[in-house]
Amino acid sequence: MTSSSASVSPQQRSVLVDGVELRLALPDTMPILAVGSEATKAQLRACWLKPPQHRPEELPLSPRILGHPGVGKTTVAFTIAKTFTEQVYIFQCTSDTRPEDLLVMPVISSGQQIRYHASALTTAMLTGGICILDEGNRMSEKSWASLAPLLDTRRYVESIVAGIKIHAHPDFRLCVTMNDDSSTYEIPEYILSRLQPQIRVGFPSAEGEHEILKVNLPYADEELLKLVSEFLGRCHQFELPVSSRDGVHIIRFAERLMDGLSISAPEAIQQATEQIVGEEHALFLDPTHAPRQRPTLSYADAEFLLTRFKPRGSGN
Repeated sequence: MTSSSASVSPQQRSVLVDGVELRLALPDTMPILAVGSEATKAQLRACWLKPPQHRPEELPLSPRILGHPGVGKTTVAFTIAKTFTEQVYIFQCTSDTRPEDLLVMPVISSGQQIRYHASALTTAMLTGGICILDEGNRMSEKSWASLAPLLDTRRYVESIVAGIKIHAHPDFRLCVTMNDDSSTYEIPEYILSRLQPQIRVGFPSAEGEHEILKVNLPYADEELLKLVSEFLGRCHQFELPVSSRDGVHIIRFAERLMDGLSISAPEAIQQATEQIVGEEHALFLDPTHAPRQRPTLSYADAEFLLTRFKPRGSGN
């Protein structure tokens, strides 16, 4: 079957594709938009710009956004997506995401009839929206394979369960967020080559952290904001895996500790930090704290030790 290429209104709740009715998903909302990260925002915006009139055949890029957990990858993507369209969809990838979860899911209705529900991704394709595949490095190759034709010049997906081929609207855009940690599956190279360019979201400065915390916690005490933003800045200097999200949790918990235990702000921050990021990282609340560094050996020293202390059973 060939798919219908008719325009779909964002207000529609269902659409016919080659005689198959698809129930559409609802767009997502986020209460907080990203602050800072202007260079990252500009790069993502460039990936999604419409081609110039003299090159109308050019397709949008589908970047992958990389960074540590909690640095705001999804928030940045959502913020820029909202400048393009109100139809922004987030699909949460997991280790057990199946191709039908990504595309079209069959559902048995109360009348024992099979109804087909379009995923957030497929809905974005049909309405000309933007889809954010969140934590894409959690997904298996089998699921990624179903998206291969969507990520190149073909711009379609094929639903086996519904027996239809769905072409993407010209305005459809896509990006994938990926955490800098061990993933459940390794993404195949033929998919990575389609998810270009790489856009990295790094840790902000202490001033940037203060702005992020202020936006997320507009009624928080200024002393708490200052203590935590400076703490996060020191953690970033030593490349510790402590994120803005952790900072938000620390302040929220500290506020409750201050109310419930009638303790001072520094005491509350100390306890909250220890319970959220651990005692070792909480040491960086002290501005004078620095991690111990292991002594390094010069090449000559190392060669001497290897010569002086040979392991038993070694040769000459």
